[in-house]
Amino acid sequence: MKLALYLPNFRDKVTVSEIVDLAHLAEELEFDSIWTLDRIVVPEASDRQELRKPFGFMKEFPLALPVAARGEFLHGLPLIPYLSAITKKIRVGVSVIDTPYRAPGVLAAEIATWDHLSGGRVNIGVGTGWMPEEFEAASAGHIYERRNKHVIETIEIMQGIWTHDLFEYHGEFASFPKCGFGVKPVQKPHPPIFFGGLGVPKIAAKRVAKYGLAGWIGIQDTPEDIAKWRTAIKDELEMIGSPRSIDDLEIASMLFFDITSEKTDQTPNGKLTPSMTGTPQQLTDNLRRYKDAGLTLPLLWPPFRGVPTAKTMVDLRRLKEDILPKVQ
Repeated sequence: MKLALYLPNFRDKVTVSEIVDLAHLAEELEFDSIWTLDRIVVPEASDRQELRKPFGFMKEFPLALPVAARGEFLHGLPLIPYLSAITKKIRVGVSVIDTPYRAPGVLAAEIATWDHLSGGRVNIGVGTGWMPEEFEAASAGHIYERRNKHVIETIEIMQGIWTHDLFEYHGEFASFPKCGFGVKPVQKPHPPIFFGGLGVPKIAAKRVAKYGLAGWIGIQDTPEDIAKWRTAIKDELEMIGSPRSIDDLEIASMLFFDITSEKTDQTPNGKLTPSMTGTPQQLTDNLRRYKDAGLTLPLLWPPFRGVPTAKTMVDLRRLKEDILPKVQ
C-alpha cells in the first residue's frame, strides 16, 4: 500500500504557503503522490442546503458543499504546474477533472505540457461531474444529461493526441481535422489515467478495462466498497480478455483523514463512515482492512475546517512513521 495526499485546496480559506508546506512534507515522507481537487464554483444555494443534487450524488450527504459560496478556495488545475515546479520526485495529479468543463483537445495539449514541466510525474483523474449548477457556471449546462458520453470522448481524444503525431476526431462534442497539438507527454504511451467512479461499479469498470486506464478513484469508500469495486473491475478485465490483471491497476479512494485522541464511532454508515478518522489504533485496524480488500492508494483528505494545517502535518508524519509500518 502506497500513500497519497489530497491537498486541501478546496476550503473556505487556504493559503499557498499551506499547500507548499504539505506538498514538501509529502515528498519528504516519500508519499507516492499529491492530488488537487477540481471545483469551479460553490453555488449560493449550497449555503442554504438547497443544491439540486447531494454532494457527489452520495445519498448520505446533504444538498450542500462543505465550503461556503464566499469561500476563498484555490482552483485545482492551475496548481499542477506550480506543484511540479516546487517538487522533484513525488507524482502530481488532479482527482478528478470534470471533463465537461473543458474542451478535450485543449485539455490534452495542456496536460502534455504539464508532463514536461513535471519531468514525467503527472497523474490524471477524469470524471463526469455531478452538480448541475456548476455545469451552468462553466457554460456546460447543455452537456449535463450527456456528461457520461463527454468523458468517454475526452479519454479517446487525450489518448489519440498523446500517441499520434497528427490526430483527427469526429464525435458529438468535438470534431476537428488532422492537427498537431505540440509536445507529446514524457510518459509513454501517456500519463496514467484514473477513472473517478461513484455510481455503478460495472459502468466504471467497463471504462477502466476498455480504455486501459491505470486505475479507479472513489470517495469515502469502506473496505467492503473497495472489495466490490475491485471485483467489478477484475471481472470486466477478464470478460474482455485484457492482458492486464487487477493487480496491475491502482485502486484508490479519497478518505477523510484526521488522527484523534478519542475513539470515533466506527458504526457502518456508508460514505459517512469515518474509516480514516480516529485513534492510531483505529486507523491501523482500518488500514489493515483496506489492504485486505485491495485498496492500493488511499488519498488522505485533511478536514475542511477546525483542524490546523500544522496538526495535519504532524498526523501525516505519525501515519507514515508509526502507523503504516504496523500495516505492511
